[in-house]
Amino acid sequence: MRTAYSVSTVRAAEQELMARLPGGTLMQRAAAGLAAACAELLGRVYGSRVVLLVGSGDNGGDALYAGARLARRGAGVAAVLLSPERVHQGGLAALRRAGGRVSADAPRDLAWADLVVDGIVGIGGRGGLRPEAAELARAARESAPVVAVDLPSGVDADSGEVHGEAVRADATVTFGAYKPGLLIDPARERAGALRLVDIGLTLPEEADIEALQHADVAELLPYPAPESDKYRRGVVGVVAGSARYPGAAVLAVAGALRGGAGAVRYVGPAADAVLARFPETLVHAGPPDKAGRVQSWVIGPGLGEESDALEDVLASDVPVLVDADGLRFLTPERVRARGAATLLTPHAGEAAALLGRGREEVEAARLECVRELARRYAATVLLKGSTTLVAAESGPVRVNPTGTGWLATAGSGDVLSGVTGSLLAAGLPARDAGSVGAYLHGLAARRAAGPDGAPITATEVAGHLPAAWRDVTA
Repeated sequence: MRTAYSVSTVRAAEQELMARLPGGTLMQRAAAGLAAACAELLGRVYGSRVVLLVGSGDNGGDALYAGARLARRGAGVAAVLLSPERVHQGGLAALRRAGGRVSADAPRDLAWADLVVDGIVGIGGRGGLRPEAAELARAARESAPVVAVDLPSGVDADSGEVHGEAVRADATVTFGAYKPGLLIDPARERAGALRLVDIGLTLPEEADIEALQHADVAELLPYPAPESDKYRRGVVGVVAGSARYPGAAVLAVAGALRGGAGAVRYVGPAADAVLARFPETLVHAGPPDKAGRVQSWVIGPGLGEESDALEDVLASDVPVLVDADGLRFLTPERVRARGAATLLTPHAGEAAALLGRGREEVEAARLECVRELARRYAATVLLKGSTTLVAAESGPVRVNPTGTGWLATAGSGDVLSGVTGSLLAAGLPARDAGSVGAYLHGLAARRAAGPDGAPITATEVAGHLPAAWRDVTA
C-alpha cells in the first residue's frame, strides 16, 4: 500500500530523526536519492547539462547538493538563484567546489538544458508561484524534462490544491513519505512519475492518505467457499433505470453480476431490458421491501424523479449505496439516522449540489470536499473524478490509482455502482467496498482501452471486470 502523510507529520518525524543524527545527514540522504534519480533520467551524466531552479531554504539546499553530486560525475550544472540572499549556503558552496556555477543568464542555460531540477518551493509552500518563478517554470517546461524536489513547486502538499501557477514536472522525487498532494488532483497531474527516497523517518501507523495496490486488493476480495450458495456470496438489490434511462439499470446489474454477486434482484421499470441482457436477474415490480432478501441495495442510476423507492431502501437494515439521481433526494438527517452503512458515490457536480458549492470548487479542493461530505452525512463517500477518493468519518482517505480518462463515458458510473454494491453484499465494509470497486473498475477500463488508449463504452468496462479481478489475484 502506498501511504501519504501530512506536512506536519513529516516535519515532526524529521525533527525527531535529526535530533539523533549528525547535522546535515537528512539533507545528504535526500540529495543522494535525488541525484540518483536525475542520473537515471539523463542516462549519461558526463557531458550533460543540468539547470537547478533554486529557492530559499532546505528545498533549494537539496537541489544544490544533488547538483554537486552530478557535477562531480561530469555534468555541467548551473544554478538559477531565485533568492540569492537566502540561498542555502552550504549547498551553494558544495556545488561550486564540485565545479558547478551560478547562472548569469537563466534563459540561455534553460534553452540548452538536458534536465531541469525544480527546487523553488518546499512542502511548506502555500499559494502559487511568484511571477519570476512562474516565468522560469514555463521556460523550463518548454526546454527539457523537469524533476521536482519533494513536490512540484506551487502545489499544496497537504491537499493537492493548486492556487495560481505551479511547476508541471515529468518526475517528482519525494523524501521520507509521499505527501497527499502527490496523489490527488489537480496537483497529482503535475507530479509526473513518483519516486520515494527512504531517509529513515519513523512515521505513525495510520497515514492521512492510502492508495491500494494489487496485493492489498487481493486480500480484500471476497471468494466463495466450497459450501457457499448465492445468499452467502451476497445478493444485491438494484433500484435503477426509468422509461427514459433503461440502460442505467442494465449497466448497474452488469456491474453487480460481474463484480462477484451471488444474485441480483432488480426492482424498477426496466425489467424487460434487464432480463433481455441478463436472464439470471431476479426481477420484481416493487416496492423494494417486498422484493425479497438482499444483503445490500444500490439505488439511483437513471432513477429519474422516483423518490419513494429511496425512502424504502434507506429504511432497510442492510448497507445502501446511493448514486446519481438518488443523491438528489438525500438529506443529512435521513442518512445519519440509518443504522447500517451508507455509501454515497457522487461525481463533482453531484457533490457540489450536496454541499451547496460550485462544481469548480469541488474539483479544485477534492480532499476537503470528500471529507466534508463524509462528516456531514455520517457516511462513506466515494467522490468520482480524475482521482477517485473514498472517505469515511474517520481513518485515512483512500485514493484510487487505477483510473483513466477513458472512464469519462456515459454509464461508467452505473457499472461502478453495481460492482461496489456486490462487494457490500459480500460483507466488505463500505470504505473497502468503495476502494476495491473503484480499483477493479479502473483496471477494467484500462483493459478495455488497451495499452495505447482508445475510446471505450461502459458496456465494455463491465465486460472486462472479471479480467481485472484476475489481474489483481494473478
